[in-house]
Amino acid sequence: MHFLVHPYIALTLAILFEVTGTAFLQRSEQFTEVLPTGLMVVFYGASFYFLTLALKAIPLGIAYAMWAGLGIVLVALLGFVVFGQKLDLAGVAGVGLIVTGVVVLNTLSDTAAH
Repeated sequence: MHFLVHPYIALTLAILFEVTGTAFLQRSEQFTEVLPTGLMVVFYGASFYFLTLALKAIPLGIAYAMWAGLGIVLVALLGFVVFGQKLDLAGVAGVGLIVTGVVVLNTLSDTAAH
């Protein structure tokens, strides 16, 4: 582990960079817009870098569940706030289940390394 980065800080950065990369993916217009496409690549690269730092101390299953699950929740929120996309009741329930799953993994599971 890099001496300046705590595993959960690294994972948080990985999630935030992934969400930012996904926002630029939306803006890339199927890779036809050069700047958003380039920024998407940079942010996804940073996301994977920080995910690898997190994996030095957090089990893969836990880290990936948090990275993917919280990424989905934040992208859904970003889609609503920035892009005006809406979720129906089933979508909101699904996002709620994802959040519940991440909370259960981190509070009740003995698998999570703290």
